[in-house]
Amino acid sequence: MAGNSQRRGAIRKGGTKKGQTVGSGGQRRRGLEPRGATPKAEERTYHPAARRARAAAKATDTRGRRPAGRKPEDGPEMVLGRNPVVECLRAEVPATALYVAVGAEADERLKESVQRAADMGISILEVARTELDRLSANGMHQGIGLQVPAYRYAHPDDLIAQARQSHEKPLLVALDNITDPRNLGAVIRSVAAFGGHGVVIPQRRSAAVTAVAWRTSAGAAVRLPVARATNLTRTLKDWQSQGVRVVGLDAGGDTSLDDFDGTDPVVIVVGSEGKGLSRLVRETCDTILSVPMAGDMESLNASVAAGVVLADIARQRRA
Repeated sequence: MAGNSQRRGAIRKGGTKKGQTVGSGGQRRRGLEPRGATPKAEERTYHPAARRARAAAKATDTRGRRPAGRKPEDGPEMVLGRNPVVECLRAEVPATALYVAVGAEADERLKESVQRAADMGISILEVARTELDRLSANGMHQGIGLQVPAYRYAHPDDLIAQARQSHEKPLLVALDNITDPRNLGAVIRSVAAFGGHGVVIPQRRSAAVTAVAWRTSAGAAVRLPVARATNLTRTLKDWQSQGVRVVGLDAGGDTSLDDFDGTDPVVIVVGSEGKGLSRLVRETCDTILSVPMAGDMESLNASVAAGVVLADIARQRRA
């Protein structure tokens, strides 16, 4: 009996029989328990995706700012430099704030910018030069910056409706493959000058109404609606169903401007100088129009061609 008691005491004190482990059954049960879903790649410290996520996080500071010189799509834009800023203010671009660096040399352009901003009711903020450095990609701000809000696009249906409310036959321009905002601004200016009712651009792969387009339009972007179409071909077909003639511009068109009747409701579709009209848009057009030219010139700049055609249509409608 004494021997059995001693053996039990040894086991209680941590001794074990050969081949056995105290509590091993419980450890094995815990080892078989599920540990949850595998963490995402970017949550695993040494995974390449985690390193990429950390690098992206460094690119954005704690206040959620984007890298210098960049902006979210359709977000506010910063116009930097003395000439661009004063030109935007002269064109009455609807800005929200004028930033002037502390200690900036007050030349005629800066003085005019401040005066025009004050007259337009735009907030004038004096900031450290480092703040403008942060807002510019290359630091070439010359001590001044103008914040321009995102442009408010119209719906394509609004362009037709507004033309008919004015008891006029719609005269519209659609841009296809136009990626230069200066061309967009020049077209907006021509459409406004020759009595057009609006411009439509594709939502993707197209120039947007940026400050450059505002400036090139010489203020016409304030008065003329610009619409964005999710699908330009579908929009053109919808307008066709409403009695609007779709006319594409191309140097090799089958109809000359000299023979074209522009007195009916019409949308002029302008392609880029290099790519021209895209295939689906071209197939949608009722007519492909060419502008007669003297000499060996193959084509005109997109905005110039649009201006020539719009001027001729305006002449026909005045007659």
